[in-house]
Amino acid sequence: MARLFVGLISDTHGIFDPQFKEFFKDVDVIWHAGDFGGGVEFAKSIAEFKPLLGVSGNCDGQDIRFEHPETQFICEQGVKILMTHIAGSPGHYNLRVAAMIDNYRPDVLVCGHSHILKVQRDNANNLLYINPGAAGLQGWQVVRTALRFKIEDGELKDMEVFQLPRETKIY
Repeated sequence: MARLFVGLISDTHGIFDPQFKEFFKDVDVIWHAGDFGGGVEFAKSIAEFKPLLGVSGNCDGQDIRFEHPETQFICEQGVKILMTHIAGSPGHYNLRVAAMIDNYRPDVLVCGHSHILKVQRDNANNLLYINPGAAGLQGWQVVRTALRFKIEDGELKDMEVFQLPRETKIY
């Protein structure tokens, strides 16, 4: 079975640093969990670097919402993934996401919004919760983060975290 190498970001708010591009240089696709910022042209600039699959966030305008829906249901190599921007967290999902979990039964829930990197097993819903934190400068986070991982043989493997101090200069 083939593998898919995924780069995962969220909450870029119009910023996609060269350091993140370097971290993602070998991935097959970038998933963006919302709050692109910078409009559709910014999203297209990411897509010019690597194929892009994303969802719109609460800070995104209508131009992004036409290109990237509020929710993505993905099945990759037998792994069912639900991606949306605002989800809550294990044990505290919002009602919309709780209903989607009940209906779709994903193996993985990907979200953003909190600006907090969190990868956690949700045993109550039998899924892996993934929030890559925030890659942009907007918000209170001290460290900007992204993830990359492989989907292979029906599971996520080799997850890696990238951290960039907030004060890093953007070129």
